[in-house]
Amino acid sequence: MNVIRNILSSRSEKNGNFFVRIQKILGFKPKNIEPYEKAFTHRSLNLKDKQGNAINYERLEFLGDAMLSSVIAAHLFKEVPEGNEGYLTKMRAKVVSRKHLNELGKDLKLIELVRTNIPKTQFGINIHGNLFEALIGAIYLDRGFLYCERFIKEAVIDPYVDIESLEGQVISYKSLLIEWCQKEKNAFNYEIYEDTGRDEMKHFAVKLWIDEKVVAKARATSKKKAEEKASKRAYFALQSKISPR
Repeated sequence: MNVIRNILSSRSEKNGNFFVRIQKILGFKPKNIEPYEKAFTHRSLNLKDKQGNAINYERLEFLGDAMLSSVIAAHLFKEVPEGNEGYLTKMRAKVVSRKHLNELGKDLKLIELVRTNIPKTQFGINIHGNLFEALIGAIYLDRGFLYCERFIKEAVIDPYVDIESLEGQVISYKSLLIEWCQKEKNAFNYEIYEDTGRDEMKHFAVKLWIDEKVVAKARATSKKKAEEKASKRAYFALQSKISPR
């Protein structure tokens, strides 16, 4: 694996002392810096090891996602003994939501450590959450489960996981609205059509019908965003009837 160190040797010149910066983020000293170097390597560099395997953060992102979910699941299982499977699943989804992970990655300024051939200004918002998950994956490879659990507890659980507060959070207004419609046996339909208008980027518009009545309209740069925006508007219009739990 020395090939990774050789390929990425310029990192310390660009980002100062990479080891010191990683240690400051983690709160402990890494034993092996190589997984962390890989965790901040973008696929645009097209790097490969001697076996021809790609050197980038994507596989670590997968591993970190699994570790994060398991640690959060264990915490919720212990802290909410009365919670059933459906409740615990929803609560875990709120903790590990893409929006939340992106916020965590941004707070730690992880994007500053990325080595890439693409201007960082061109990355989408999800890069922050992806790097956070990759970092957790690197911790697991370097130090094992206990250190991984400790980092997640200090970076995620202690400052952000408040059961009462989480219960009131809405991850997806569309999911909440569909669940309510199905429960109340209300017919619903998202009528989507292209609505670019004078915008340079393609836009989509949506009309949300509930029981043959348009309850909300919205437009956005993707169908998914337009549906979520319309669902949010419908939620507030029908708030007195819909529970966020």
